[in-house]
Amino acid sequence: MNMYEIIFYFFALVTVGSAAIVVFSRNIVYSAFALLFTFFGVAGLYVLLNADFLAVTQLLVYVGGILVLLLFGVMLTSNTVSLDIRSGSMNVLPAVSVVAAVAGMLGGIYYTSDWFVSAQMSPLTAETTSKEIGVALITTHVLPFEIASVILLMAIVGAAMMARRERTNN
Repeated sequence: MNMYEIIFYFFALVTVGSAAIVVFSRNIVYSAFALLFTFFGVAGLYVLLNADFLAVTQLLVYVGGILVLLLFGVMLTSNTVSLDIRSGSMNVLPAVSVVAAVAGMLGGIYYTSDWFVSAQMSPLTAETTSKEIGVALITTHVLPFEIASVILLMAIVGAAMMARRERTNN
């Protein structure tokens, strides 16, 4: 077993283990912090796949934005530290059947697919994808990129206006 495989199994273990804590923890704060490690594990797997742009996006968007927002929401809401999440087992049979079907489908795809592995390119010495994505965003996809930025700006301005709206007394 080489170093690449050891690092892969470490990130896979961190991701799956912390995702299990997110699902099975009865404390929402523990689930939120376990979600942090899940996101970091997924970002590490992206780095191992030479998808550096996706790894940085994973860290910035999910860890830097969504998870921090979730943690602030949990911490600023009163009486959430001792909140127990009800985990009933009413729909176990449909859930197990769906999971078995999806696992069977993924296993079938795994065993019937012809996986391409390049002999000349090592995972640790491959080129990064950030330059190609940046060039595509600035040249061929500049119009959708600018439209998305204007829509996001309108959403931020709308959210700020809704938050600052004065309440009228009726």
